[in-house]
Amino acid sequence: MGYLKWLGHAAFELRLDDRIIYIDPWISNPKSPIKLEDITKADYVFVTHEHGDHLGESIDIAKKTGATFVSIYEIAMKAQDAGVEKVIGANMGGPIKLDGLTAYIVPAFHSGLPTGVVIKGKETTIYHAGDTAVFGDMALIRELYSPSIALLPIGGHFTMGVYEAAKAIELLKPDVAIPMHYNTFPVITADPSELSDLVKKKGLTTKIVILNPGEKYEF
Repeated sequence: MGYLKWLGHAAFELRLDDRIIYIDPWISNPKSPIKLEDITKADYVFVTHEHGDHLGESIDIAKKTGATFVSIYEIAMKAQDAGVEKVIGANMGGPIKLDGLTAYIVPAFHSGLPTGVVIKGKETTIYHAGDTAVFGDMALIRELYSPSIALLPIGGHFTMGVYEAAKAIELLKPDVAIPMHYNTFPVITADPSELSDLVKKKGLTTKIVILNPGEKYEF
């Protein structure tokens, strides 16, 4: 059985097909339930863009665990220069083969070399949107990759807010959506229950799973 554990902000620990994966692991964020020293094993570390609240402790985690660091090329090269031994620098456009898993770097609308990532395994397919506004080609992400679980920012100001995230769900049509990137700071305060209400009003069947930092969603 796999799981997603929310570590606050946009950071997640993922177990998929017996691989341990960290996505945007800013472990020192104010809502984090763990510390860097608590992480002793990782197979892959994904970073969606170079802002500090997403790059976080990703380089430290990759170095201490021997995990493979996966990101858009320029960020991956910075990780390599910082001493990460196993690095995959890729770009938007096609599949990245990862020892039984497949990843796809997809567009995002933000600053800081922005991307999202789709990670596909036997157990499920997960889309981490990174920091982004809603955009029409989320429907193309749905058509190409059919993510079952979507991790979507809802805090507004720097990313889409609750209203826009509901539209993203309408475009993506995932089975499950998990809100992220909210309530870390006052400027990105949001109520995830409002997302649930908007999705219901749209008549969508997506289940909104609201996690507290440290909680898991199992699949």
